[in-house]
Amino acid sequence: MSTTEETAPVTARKIGELPGPRGLPILGNALQIDRHRLHAQLEAWTAQHGDAFTFSLLSRRFLVISNPEAVAGVLRDRPEGFRRSSRLEQISREFGFLGLFSANGATWKRQRPMVLAGLDPSHIKAFFPTLIEVTGRFARRWDRAAQSGAAIDLQADLMRYTVDVTAALAFGEDINTIEAGNGQLIQSHLNHILPALFKRVFSPFAAWKYFPSREDKAMPDHLRALHTAVAGFIARTARELQEQPALREQPVNLIQAMMAARDRDGSGITDADVSGNVLTMLLAGEDTTANTLAWLIWLLHKNPRSMRQATEEARSVLGQARCPRSVEEVSRLDFIEACAQEAMRLKPVAPLMVNEALKDCVVAGIEVPAGSLVMCLLRPAGLDAGNFAEPMQFQPERWIKREGAAAHSPASARRVVMPFGAGPRMCPGRYLALTEIKMVMAMLLANFDIASVATADGADPQERIALTMYPVGLEMRLKPLAAA
Repeated sequence: MSTTEETAPVTARKIGELPGPRGLPILGNALQIDRHRLHAQLEAWTAQHGDAFTFSLLSRRFLVISNPEAVAGVLRDRPEGFRRSSRLEQISREFGFLGLFSANGATWKRQRPMVLAGLDPSHIKAFFPTLIEVTGRFARRWDRAAQSGAAIDLQADLMRYTVDVTAALAFGEDINTIEAGNGQLIQSHLNHILPALFKRVFSPFAAWKYFPSREDKAMPDHLRALHTAVAGFIARTARELQEQPALREQPVNLIQAMMAARDRDGSGITDADVSGNVLTMLLAGEDTTANTLAWLIWLLHKNPRSMRQATEEARSVLGQARCPRSVEEVSRLDFIEACAQEAMRLKPVAPLMVNEALKDCVVAGIEVPAGSLVMCLLRPAGLDAGNFAEPMQFQPERWIKREGAAAHSPASARRVVMPFGAGPRMCPGRYLALTEIKMVMAMLLANFDIASVATADGADPQERIALTMYPVGLEMRLKPLAAA
């Protein structure tokens, strides 16, 4: 038996000996779970049963852990000791986007180098002029809202931005959802697919096959339309590579890099790998960054002192510019990056990760047989007073290295808070995500005053999860600086 710990305990506990919420025969805890609030339910059970417990959905039993060392051990023991769940891989394959996020084994190893190359910081730097263009377009959209006093649907608007950025990077296509109507092809279909994927991954059984809902019946049409669009991008890229052979050695977007890799002798890359990763980029790049930005804007608005400091930094760095004009300017937004790190501690958009054990092992002093599902909760450690002073408070300063700083340095905090995961399967898009976050925040704070960020009833936004955790019903109203 292997172990994710350096030394296995003398007597490890068995999963069946762990505490957990009482369930019903056959059903287990299925009736206690609100799929839209799954993360919150698991966090509540963690507070009740401790940082290792079990629950079940029919025949599927989960070990839930939240100790950061144990979580990091599982995440770093991928892909040899743990894998993405077979359910996620199966459904992603059925949807037709088995990319780096959901693939396992040889497929993951084959895809990883080409995706990492496309998301390398040097490639993002070459992409920066496009990032400036999309951010400028976004600023003009918010100009119009500020001038008219219109309420901005914060999450929806931010998703327009992240889809445009991801599409431009992934396949060099200016789909311009920022200025298009609500019927824009890519955006309209993506909005249905992620919730369906999450629902199917965590459903106790494949209800959609036997009792399909209206959304289930519509899913083939959404997938077909999205695949048709991506097939068109692939065909266009094939023509570009044929007409400009130099692009094979110096690709300017991810799809060119992948198709050039596919065409090399012995690469093993397939058309399905290319298509799957283009779709994965769209799905993963849309929600995660947009939702992090939405939470960050709300948290800053609730914390005026941090808002003032972030605003001063943005206006100092940008001067008269509308958004950062270079990677070097982005790198100077230290306090805004600290605000993003603090938002990801309090409101991690990926609050849980499910992993499947490939072999018998020991996790947190618990015997984990091969095939077991281990669910890693990422937020509890970040809200633990043993790890952070005043853990419920928004304090970006805790992420800034200072001389003589006591207790928890930014380095130790990062060992507790892992918004991008850890180990070989750490999110390859983390550099792009932070760059987008700092671009949007600098643009927002340098050009506008935020009049309000609130839900319709004035209450804190409810958390919901559909693979990523997002705020419900946030609206933002802006004022032009001249009207402040």
